[in-house]
Amino acid sequence: MNIRIVLKYLGILLAILGVSLFLPLFWSVAVARDGAHAGFLVPMAIALFGGLALFRFIRSDRRGLSRREGLALVTWTWLGGVLIGALPYTISGTLPSFVDAFFESMSGFTTTGATVMPAIGQQPPSILLWRNFTQWIGGMGIITFFVALFPMLGIGAARLFEAEVPGLQAGRLRARVVDTARALWILYVGLSFILFGLLWIGARIPVYDSMNITFGTMPTGGFLHLGESIGAYADRPFVTTVVTFFMLVAGVNFALYHLALRRGRLSALVDNPEFRLYIGIFAIAAGVVTIELVSRTGMAPTEALQHAAFQVASIQTTTGFTTANYDAWPYLSRSILLVLMLVGACAGSTGGGFKVVRLLIVVKYSFRQVVATFSPRSVMPLKVGGETISEPIVSAVAGMGGLFAVSLVGGFLFMSALGLDAVTAFASVAATVGNVGPGLAGVGPALDYAFIPDAGKIVLAILMLVGRLEFVTVMALVSASFWRWR
Repeated sequence: MNIRIVLKYLGILLAILGVSLFLPLFWSVAVARDGAHAGFLVPMAIALFGGLALFRFIRSDRRGLSRREGLALVTWTWLGGVLIGALPYTISGTLPSFVDAFFESMSGFTTTGATVMPAIGQQPPSILLWRNFTQWIGGMGIITFFVALFPMLGIGAARLFEAEVPGLQAGRLRARVVDTARALWILYVGLSFILFGLLWIGARIPVYDSMNITFGTMPTGGFLHLGESIGAYADRPFVTTVVTFFMLVAGVNFALYHLALRRGRLSALVDNPEFRLYIGIFAIAAGVVTIELVSRTGMAPTEALQHAAFQVASIQTTTGFTTANYDAWPYLSRSILLVLMLVGACAGSTGGGFKVVRLLIVVKYSFRQVVATFSPRSVMPLKVGGETISEPIVSAVAGMGGLFAVSLVGGFLFMSALGLDAVTAFASVAATVGNVGPGLAGVGPALDYAFIPDAGKIVLAILMLVGRLEFVTVMALVSASFWRWR
């Protein structure tokens, strides 16, 4: 592995992150005038000058990246971005503890939405804007943006794209990976503007609120500048309905949208088995939760449907917004939400979790194994939507399922060893590795992660990154064979 080429491109990526700090800096100086501008100037200078120095002074004989170099660059970029993103919190005094700042920054960039901040809304407006903006940056991916801007990588672009957006896709949108990345970002930005317009013009919400809600919804992040989350607008059905719809939109494979636009019809969506299962899970879960809220709590049917649909969409897409304290709901509803944290959204979306298509493949694979016990000579190709899934992909999905389970069990035992009760320990791990944010019990929607010891925050932050990059990209770097220089 050529470490120099990795550091060279890392420099460009850090410089790009430095430029992104201009938005909260502008808001701090020109709009809010909250005195937090130094918190953005320092990391901006570090990222810009440090990044450009790496790119300028490190020499490399080639432009392309090997698979190992791509994996290393993606992981180091995310870690570097999180470290830069943590500085505004510490410099401004919002989060004096760097561990807390690292946790908050990681939660933002990975679109997790777990927070250590108490009393949200009392912090400087520009800090809260940066906190929410990090979600939007990380939603479609830092590397994807880089690949879209800089076509100079050649085959290395494919290595980077696959490392940051792993898993099953609906096929490349374009023949070139660079065009694929651009198409994804155009869709992402376009949908963000539509959502912003609906909130600002349609619902007549202030610009600041509309920006922050958009920055939390489209990347399925969950951070907001409001202590009550979307519950602050619970009396505005138009707002909650629009946000519910766009959370579900963000949880769909973006490649399907592109195919539907190219063909001029919705068959690309409706005919896709993952999309149908995704919508089916949402409809059934929302229906069951609505019925239980009406029957067990006496909630009015319309109110129950509004809360159930919003909360199921929020948890299934791993957004983490709340309109109510669902930890006080009946047991079945809470259990459904906990399961949805693990299942997650569609592959190729901004949502986290195990992903619906992987669940579908695991179920079909398990059924095939059952048939093989009494009919070992049967030839049963595994198909999803009429398309045969190759054995390497099936093995990859099974392997990721194993890593997902190991992360859950290992994280649960570690958090339990720190003194957390069983429900809080498991919910904290499930909510972070699934990039959901709020969990149950001690980390429920009305609470935060501030009480967890520093060791636990570091582990949960690592789980956020592992979940966001879907295990293999990060875990490859802890393999001894990965670092054999060739």
